[in-house]
Amino acid sequence: MKNDATLTFDEFDEAVNPRPEDCDFDHVVEEALSRRGFLGGVLAMGGFAALGGAVLPRGAEAATNRFAFEAVAASTADEIVVPKGFKAEILVRWADPLWSDGVAFDQATRGTAASQARAFGDNTDGMEVFHHQGRTLLVVNNEYTNREIIWGNRADGKAETDDDVEKGLLAHGVTVVELAHDGSHWQVVTDSPYNRRITPRTEMALTGPAAGHDLMKTDTDPTGTVTFGTWNNCGSGKTPWGTYLACEENFNGYFSAADEAHEVSAELARYGVSAKDWGYGWARVDERFDVAKNPNEPNRAGYVVEIDPRDPSSTPKKRTALGRFKHENAECVVNRDGRLVIYMGDDERGEFLYRYVSDGVYAAGVDTDALMENGTLYAARFDASGKGMWLALTSEATGMSQAEICIHTRIAASKLGATTMDRPEWVTANPNADEVYCALTNNKNRGVKPNKGGDDTPAEGPNPREKNNYGQIVRWRPEGGDHTAEGFDWDLFVLAGNPTVHSDTYAGSENVNAGNMFNSPDGLAFDSNGLLWIQTDGKYSNEGDFAGHGNNQMLAGDPVTGEIRRFLVGPREAEITGLCWSGDRRTMFVGVQHPGEDGDSHWPDGGDSVPRSAIIAVTREDGGLVG
Repeated sequence: MKNDATLTFDEFDEAVNPRPEDCDFDHVVEEALSRRGFLGGVLAMGGFAALGGAVLPRGAEAATNRFAFEAVAASTADEIVVPKGFKAEILVRWADPLWSDGVAFDQATRGTAASQARAFGDNTDGMEVFHHQGRTLLVVNNEYTNREIIWGNRADGKAETDDDVEKGLLAHGVTVVELAHDGSHWQVVTDSPYNRRITPRTEMALTGPAAGHDLMKTDTDPTGTVTFGTWNNCGSGKTPWGTYLACEENFNGYFSAADEAHEVSAELARYGVSAKDWGYGWARVDERFDVAKNPNEPNRAGYVVEIDPRDPSSTPKKRTALGRFKHENAECVVNRDGRLVIYMGDDERGEFLYRYVSDGVYAAGVDTDALMENGTLYAARFDASGKGMWLALTSEATGMSQAEICIHTRIAASKLGATTMDRPEWVTANPNADEVYCALTNNKNRGVKPNKGGDDTPAEGPNPREKNNYGQIVRWRPEGGDHTAEGFDWDLFVLAGNPTVHSDTYAGSENVNAGNMFNSPDGLAFDSNGLLWIQTDGKYSNEGDFAGHGNNQMLAGDPVTGEIRRFLVGPREAEITGLCWSGDRRTMFVGVQHPGEDGDSHWPDGGDSVPRSAIIAVTREDGGLVG
């Protein structure tokens, strides 16, 4: 998404966000490689380096594999490509009405605020399936909306009226829909009592250590315990007790001030808040988003939001104990001792990887509110030895109160010297092994001065390359299989690249070949068989460094052998993001975000239609299991 004439979405953000103190992951990998060798160290595939895992030759397959599909080729077509024997069908699109009093999408006007309020939100991202009293419920993040598309009928793709602004605002948030299967196809149940839109207007409760703190109080909420709305939710999570976790990411770009010379505090600047927004103009219709008038309002965004899809009247809860940063997703693990562990990435260049460990244990009938409010937040430090440590963000260690740690989490992690990362995106835990994976999507601005939207840190970390154009996936194994342990071992599952263009480290690791190349891994999820599914949000130019990569895609990786195989390719200019399965695992639900963000797609309706984000249902033609 373009934010002005020169800067991309990320560059705009980075230009106003000071880089934290250096302890970067690149330095860690560079040192590890110099000590232990490219393949003998942190880039050993098919097993942890310390355990002597096997390495697959480039282009070779394991003698046996668990992939139940034939790999598909890269594609630049404006369509969904799936393997032979599979099919992909549209389930629901942006602006499809969820109630019978809704209005069908109007290609000419692209809807109104009123029609959007009764329809599916825009730009799907993280999502989860829930089962309740014989019903199938799908909960989906609607991360943001492309201004040039939603206001494409306006001059220069900009809002002209308050209703335009309100329409864009209401396209954000979360959508809950009931699904039904008629024996052949899935479809949304119109007028289901479970259908719900949760938007930037929805009342929410602030919980945990930060609730009620002075930094959370505003004129509209002097108690600091009630807020309104959620927006820019990226990845998701699912609790063991059946609730949904929406993760607020780039919340900062919606705040502005009438005076663009207005200076925000250093604490707000650390989160990218400034007097200039990304062009959504929400302060025009709601003073909450005027940071000059309401300087505490940004402190009330940037959290994990718990939603109960089984109760449409329930109040969502912002869980401040899980920290405030640009959350990608929230991966929940019940440790062997019953404690809840939640892994989270802060998706920005030079930020950190976190975990939360509950004080109490999870069991039937326990107070789950307590599990999400009472616990310890940690930030990760990676060492070149292939070891790592979780640093507890406590008052004793940081000199900050617990509430301040939860509000200014980035600052607390910097104080302890946590390792800065190349945009930590989705985190996922292997259901069949004590290991966790995180996508480090890219840091394409390394070597560019910060005042130009870049990062001048040296090329040293789990990416031994001056500019991390391709990204990588890091994985770690907690000591003794205990997710609450202080220490862990780490390596890289894959270093993305292009072996058809490069012969050095930019070619990628040994499990990257001409037939499975990709860049910018983003979404990650394991299926129940232990295959790792990788979704991308990267360059789709298909030329230069990215020649042969084609459109963004979804691949599957085998954690045991290291093999990676391409399963799906998306339409033009789209990101593939969000993944979950039906209860019988015969349908895979996949999100397609921002098709045509640069004007070269008319997916999914074709012709000269408006491009629309959507969820697709992928099935086998023989009715078998998917994944």
